[in-house]
Amino acid sequence: MKKVSLFLVLTLMISMLAACGGNSNNGANGNTGTTPVGNNGNAGSGEKVKIDFWHSMGGSNGEAIAAMVKRFNDANPSIEVVETFQGSYPETVTKLQQAAASNQAPEVAMIERGFVELFSDAEVLADLGPVIEGAGLSQADFVQGLMGDTEQNGTLISLPFNRSTPIMHVNKTILDELGMDIPTNWDELEAVAKAAIVKNGSETTRYGLTMPYDTWYPIAMVQQLGGTVFDESNTTTPFITDGKGKQVFEFLKKLQNDGALFYPPAADSGSIVNSMFTEGKVAILFQSTGTIGGLLKGVDFDYVTAFLPQNVQYSNPTGGGNIVMFEESKNKQAGEVFMQWLLTDAAGAEQFVIDTGYLPFTHKMVESDAIKELWSQEPIRETAYKQLEFANDTNKDLAWPSIQPEFFSAIEAIMYDNEDIDATLAKFQQNAERLLAE
Repeated sequence: MKKVSLFLVLTLMISMLAACGGNSNNGANGNTGTTPVGNNGNAGSGEKVKIDFWHSMGGSNGEAIAAMVKRFNDANPSIEVVETFQGSYPETVTKLQQAAASNQAPEVAMIERGFVELFSDAEVLADLGPVIEGAGLSQADFVQGLMGDTEQNGTLISLPFNRSTPIMHVNKTILDELGMDIPTNWDELEAVAKAAIVKNGSETTRYGLTMPYDTWYPIAMVQQLGGTVFDESNTTTPFITDGKGKQVFEFLKKLQNDGALFYPPAADSGSIVNSMFTEGKVAILFQSTGTIGGLLKGVDFDYVTAFLPQNVQYSNPTGGGNIVMFEESKNKQAGEVFMQWLLTDAAGAEQFVIDTGYLPFTHKMVESDAIKELWSQEPIRETAYKQLEFANDTNKDLAWPSIQPEFFSAIEAIMYDNEDIDATLAKFQQNAERLLAE
């Protein structure tokens, strides 16, 4: 495993943005209160202690975070959690690195799962083994399809929280009008996307397919072709050499050139495509399961979800954030109490999952009456959990955060600037191999 100093990583992330413990208290095992914790993280002093929780949830998901934290604070008078939105995932990462470097890190933080290894490699994360043990849990209690970025060198350094997969959101009312079924493969997707086009003169008023500007969706499609982003030794990018990356972008460009795919501007792309979907301006949306809660509030048509269409196989990456604790944070023991409450109390992460559409990440959540009732009433929410059978993360390497901007550059060149696919991907591979070798 490459060893990278925290300061080198900090420089890397700032450049990227410019370019684009102790034993736990046992008070959170489903109870409404916790053991009082003092200002130094010592139980029993009776003094109120504040802890910080940094996250990247804005909009309706941010409101769900605030509501969750309020539930904890109301039930735990000895602890006050201060939740703070720190911007996008990369922005939060940069702020966390700056805070860790100056010993000002929050007790608990949300980190996009692909960035967890940066902090683990810098040796600033707390061992969460004692935390889950204190909560009466083991790693076997977590959904294994979401545990790929939680352990390093035998130490549990993060846990799933706001975890998601990309899924297919479908305006079934449009498909019913067209007399077409929900697509299950790329050929069917192309047929539906083209059939759904509506024009008013030269203006397209309805598209067949859209997705946010993100590396997630091309990676999913590479995997559906049986490809991988990195090879087993993490020295090269096989999906370029074997032509699968070219197949993906040729497919997307064909749909775009035919007027079936709306590829949004990079800025605020998620909000743009979500609005298009809720307004009936697109038949199919590739988007995170974490958007279900927000989309449901805006749709007035028959809204269903389905697996991402297969090619040679079904496959999808996972994403979203994990939660971590920082080893040198000021009130670490109180942070443990908060984290245990999140993991075990029905008012914690379970309710957050219900409010947002993110994936339940413990078997207890999956089997809870609340989740079962929700899935029974709104089957669209269960799709992503079922799709975990085909989850496969192929971009796991310490270098991924520095390679990802190069992939974004390739996407921009192809999807926005109509640059040659072969030349663009060859340039990406050259840069990726250089970064993998550093």
